[in-house]
Amino acid sequence: MASSHHKKNQIFLGTFIHSVKLGELQYMHDMAVCVDKFGKIVAVEPQRDLENVMENVKETLCQKLAWDAHDLAVTIAKEGQFFFPGFIDTHIHAPQYPNAGIFGKSTLLDWLNKYTFPMESSLASLPKARRVYASCIRRTLAHGTTTAAYYATLHVEPTNLLADLCLAAGQRAFVGRVCMDDRDVNPAYYRDESADEALARTRAAVDHVRAIDPAFALVSPILTPRFAPSCTRECMARLGALRRSYGGGGDVEELPVQTHIAENAAELALVKAMFPECDSYADVYDRHGLLGARTVLGHAVHLTDAEISLVARRGAGVAHCPCSNSALTSGEAPVRRLLDAGVGVGLGTDVSGGYSASVLEAARQAALVSNHRAMPVGKWADVPDGERERARLSVEEVLHLATRGGAGVLGLGARVGGFDVGLEWDAQLVGLGLVAERPDVEHEYEHGHGHHGTRATDRGNVDIFGWETWEERVAKWVFGGDDRNVKKVWVRGRLVHERE
Repeated sequence: MASSHHKKNQIFLGTFIHSVKLGELQYMHDMAVCVDKFGKIVAVEPQRDLENVMENVKETLCQKLAWDAHDLAVTIAKEGQFFFPGFIDTHIHAPQYPNAGIFGKSTLLDWLNKYTFPMESSLASLPKARRVYASCIRRTLAHGTTTAAYYATLHVEPTNLLADLCLAAGQRAFVGRVCMDDRDVNPAYYRDESADEALARTRAAVDHVRAIDPAFALVSPILTPRFAPSCTRECMARLGALRRSYGGGGDVEELPVQTHIAENAAELALVKAMFPECDSYADVYDRHGLLGARTVLGHAVHLTDAEISLVARRGAGVAHCPCSNSALTSGEAPVRRLLDAGVGVGLGTDVSGGYSASVLEAARQAALVSNHRAMPVGKWADVPDGERERARLSVEEVLHLATRGGAGVLGLGARVGGFDVGLEWDAQLVGLGLVAERPDVEHEYEHGHGHHGTRATDRGNVDIFGWETWEERVAKWVFGGDDRNVKKVWVRGRLVHERE
C-alpha cells in the first residue's frame, strides 16, 4: 500500500530497539526519531513528557528542526509495541515463491530439476510472473522485510517486471536475472543458449533498472550467475568483467554479484570435476573476477578454512540460509567460524529451498542450527567443549545478522540497518499481545450452543504478561513471532505495509 506520509516530515515516538554491534541490542525508551521528507533520520531525541507529547513535539522538536508543525505525520507506538529496523533478506528466489514448503525428499540437485526449473521456466508468462512476484513482495513486506536480494529467472521481461513491482511497492531490492548457459548441466528447455546471450540479456536487465531508478536509490541490479556449474567459464569471466566495468548508480563503482557456494556435498563434487584447474569452489569465482566486496555467497555450508580466508580477503559476504540448509539436508553452516575470520554474514530465507519468506523464521532457525553445532554428537564429538559452545548464536546475534549484518553484506551499511542519525528510515512497528489481568476483559471465553469454547484473536502467538524484561520480550518475539506481530512497515520513510 502506498502512503503520502513519505512526502511529509515524520516523528516516531516510543521504544526503539536495534543492534549496535554483533551480540548487543540497544533499547531506547521514550524516544523520538525524526525522519525528513526524504526518508532520512535527522534526529534521535529523548521524549520524556509523554502526557503532552503532541504539544511538546510541536514546541520543541519542530522548532529545533525548523519544521512546519502543521505538515507533520506522527506515529506513536502503543503499549506492547516497539520499533525495530526492517529485516534484510540477502538471498531469496522470487520465482520459486509458489513452491515454498515443497521439496519432497529431494536434495539440492534433484530438487532443482524436479521442482525449481519447471516453475521458473513457466514464469516466461508475464501474467503468471506478475501474479507470483506481486504475491512474493506482499508476503515479504508483511513479514517486515524492507530489503530483499532477489534471484529472478533467465527471462528479461519478467525480471524487469519484478524490478518494476518492487519499485512500485516501495521495497528496497536487488534484482538479478540468473545466468545459466552450460549445456551439460542446465535443461534444454531452460538455459541461456550461449555466453553472448547470457551477457546481452543481463545487460538488458541492468539497463532497465538504471532506467527506472537511475541512482539505484531503491532498486539495484545484481549480477547473478546461478552457481558455478550452471555457467561456462566464458560466461563467468564476462560477468566478472561486466562487474568491474559497468559501474553502478551514484557512488557505486562496481555492480554487486550474488551466487551460490558450497551448499551441498554432491554440488562440491560436481564443481571439482568441472573445474579441475581451480583450487577450490571459491577459487572458481575468484579466477573469473566474481569475488569482491559486494559479492553475496549463498549458503557457504562446506567452505574450507582456505576458502574462508580467501572470501575474507576479497571482502565478500555470506547469506546464511538455515531453513533451506536443513530442508534440503545440505548441512550446518559454520557461522561463528565465518564471523571470527572477518566474513560478513547476513540471513537469507532462500525461498523455496527455505519454506518461509520470514527473516524472523530464518533468525530463529539460525539460533537453533548453531545449537546443533554445539552438541557433542556426530562429527562434532571430538571438538573441544569450549569451541563447540562458541558455535552458538544468541538472540542478539541473529537479530544483528537479520539487520546490520545483511546491510553490510549488501553494501548498504551506511544507509540502513539501525536507527542512527543519517540512516534511512527502514523500519517495522512490532506489536506483542498483552494479556489482560482478567480474561473476561478480553472476552477470551464465550458460551455458545451449550458448550464452552475459545475465540481466537489475531494478535499472534506471543503473549506478554507485563512482568517480562525487554530482553525477555524480544526473545519471545524471536522464537514465537510471525507476520501478525508486524503492524506497520516503512522503507525510506514511506509506509509500505499496514496490518488492519
